[in-house]
Amino acid sequence: MERLTASCLLPLALAASVAYSAVILDNGAPIMWAQAAARVSELPVQNNILTPNPWNFTHRMGFYRMMIAATDPFMGCMGTGATESPIWGLPLQFGWMLTSGRLADPTGATTCGLETGDAMCISPQSWWGCVNHFVTALPFLSAAQQGIFGQGVQVQMQAPEGSEGYCTTYTDCSTSYPNVMMKWDAFFQGLNASTNASLPENEKKDSILGLYWDAHMASLQAAAACRAKQSHYSAPEVNFAFNWLNSAEYVAAANFQSTLEKSAMFLAPLPGRVLQEGDQAPNIADMTPEENHMLSVFSWMTYMNTITGGALVRMWRSIMCSAAMREKGREMLEQLLLNPGFAKNTFFSIITSMGTSC
Repeated sequence: MERLTASCLLPLALAASVAYSAVILDNGAPIMWAQAAARVSELPVQNNILTPNPWNFTHRMGFYRMMIAATDPFMGCMGTGATESPIWGLPLQFGWMLTSGRLADPTGATTCGLETGDAMCISPQSWWGCVNHFVTALPFLSAAQQGIFGQGVQVQMQAPEGSEGYCTTYTDCSTSYPNVMMKWDAFFQGLNASTNASLPENEKKDSILGLYWDAHMASLQAAAACRAKQSHYSAPEVNFAFNWLNSAEYVAAANFQSTLEKSAMFLAPLPGRVLQEGDQAPNIADMTPEENHMLSVFSWMTYMNTITGGALVRMWRSIMCSAAMREKGREMLEQLLLNPGFAKNTFFSIITSMGTSC
């Protein structure tokens, strides 16, 4: 049985050093990080209940800033740096959605999210903004319920004007999406429990990453509720959105540690604008080779999984069955997504030849 070794993988130094067009960092931090709330006391309050507006970019970015700050004391097993938490990937991804225009009103009926209108507005009609709601508002409500921000913190999110279907409280979200809230509760509870666990640090790390990605994927699966909003986009953008969701299956199964540095490397080649009719990677003229490569790989991953009847994702999950194999899987994903010299067929042949390796 063939096993993946480091010698199978080519250096990433060149790929990691290339400048891409997607804007995801501002002075080394997520977009608008300095303007986002750093503590719950900075959020609006009514009758002793926090009432943030998740349809304002800085409010929603603040959810991430507060969750990272409140959970960092439990993340020692992730590493010694200040940006080792897996939660860092979410605010970087959220910033990319803003700068690429994906949080704006795709119907054109309002100026929400446009530079010529309210640039900090997140349109409830945006598919991307809707999906992001499930990995922002829901975990924030869970964190508050689990006492991550202190005991007795109550939250009532503001509802988007003229739009229905978005839960606004812990009770409301638990009723509508019980599995999602249960998974996020388990993640925050697991962080607390890890401080008293006698496991080696690497096992704690793998366990916490597993809980995090279980919750993350539960949120993305529940975001199927956003599907109708895809009717506002071009066919290439809808295909990209589907491929983007499919890629999360591989990242999650490998327990990817989405630190700020690692996430920036993976997010930088994402398309810096909404795709239009006629866009077809790898030949989109106004996009960089790196953007075209990432779009092509995403499309290939979905195509191969489709023609195999879902077998590619199932095989990937089956071999990501130990901490050692997940580490090798993360190395493979880096090569596939970031190194144009790494043949896609090599990725497929390695997976099919490995079988179950645990």
